[in-house]
Amino acid sequence: MARFPIYQIDAFADRAFAGNPAAVVQLPRWLDDDVLQAIAAENNLPETAFLVPEGDGFAIRWFMPVGEIDLCGHATLASGFVVLNELRPGSGRVQFHSRSGPVSVTRSGDLYTLDFPVRPPAPVPCPSGLAEALGAPVRETWLTRDLFALLDDEAAVRDLRPDLGALEKLEPTSFVVTAPGTSCDFVSRCFCPREGIPEDPVTGSTHCVLVPYWARRLGRNRLHARQLSGRGGDLFCELLGPRVAIAGRAVKVIEGVLMVKTPQEERE
Repeated sequence: MARFPIYQIDAFADRAFAGNPAAVVQLPRWLDDDVLQAIAAENNLPETAFLVPEGDGFAIRWFMPVGEIDLCGHATLASGFVVLNELRPGSGRVQFHSRSGPVSVTRSGDLYTLDFPVRPPAPVPCPSGLAEALGAPVRETWLTRDLFALLDDEAAVRDLRPDLGALEKLEPTSFVVTAPGTSCDFVSRCFCPREGIPEDPVTGSTHCVLVPYWARRLGRNRLHARQLSGRGGDLFCELLGPRVAIAGRAVKVIEGVLMVKTPQEERE
């Protein structure tokens, strides 16, 4: 039975049981994809990140309970926390190699900053049925990997009670609502019912879209964002040309050992 270190980290949180939980598993080499997916399903967290040493950094992949995705913010922040505190304590920065290109995490005090690519959105007509599924007026919509909807104000985002069954029938599979903030610069929430996540607590990758949008709209590049899920989380962001810096805190809540039979052991 192969044994691998596993950690559960609450990302974009300054205390346990807040922010967005992610599992981080360090591997010496890649396991078969179906094994990685089974581990993520067993963890049943929004994301499980897998790390394999590569050069001076690590290759990283992210799995939801129902499939792999190409970019994940909170699980990368969690992975940076693990590397800089557990695997390479004393280091100030770690480089990750992903399917979306190079991403990194830098530590400064208790803040961990992601360096992610910007994903400019494209305006699209509001899909039929979206406003009804959300239960709120939609002012504009735009699309990248996810569909983004602008609502009236922070209260509209906070009080939203969407019909998840109706959202599940719409395209694409993830929906983000956002509005100007009163407690911060802008707020958001993210719903992914078809991906096994009714509401994602704090979604770092959506800020690759939200930060350039709100920076242009508000006329400044440094922004304080807040995701208004039940667990909630704060993100301290800066637009840097084609890149976006997304900073937050993190807390370790579980540390253990993952025991897995590899295909070779199964054959033996």
